Amino acid sequence: MTSVVVRIVLRYIAAALVAKGVFTSADAGMFAADPDLINLVEVGAGLAIGGLTEWWYALARKLGWSR
Repeated sequence: MTSVVVRIVLRYIAAALVAKGVFTSADAGMFAADPDLINLVEVGAGLAIGGLTEWWYALARKLGWSR
């Protein structure tokens, strides 16, 4: 399921880059359909969410929000 969401997000990003003139439409199709890029984005999103969670917990402990 995650790869489906990532693929949709990459298509929107590719469309925005085509609209700005950074990519051609052929490049955008390759960008949104590249399985290696999709895996990289999934791993990056997982690391970012994990890091954000740990940062939020450290902030909560510092400010006395945790029990």
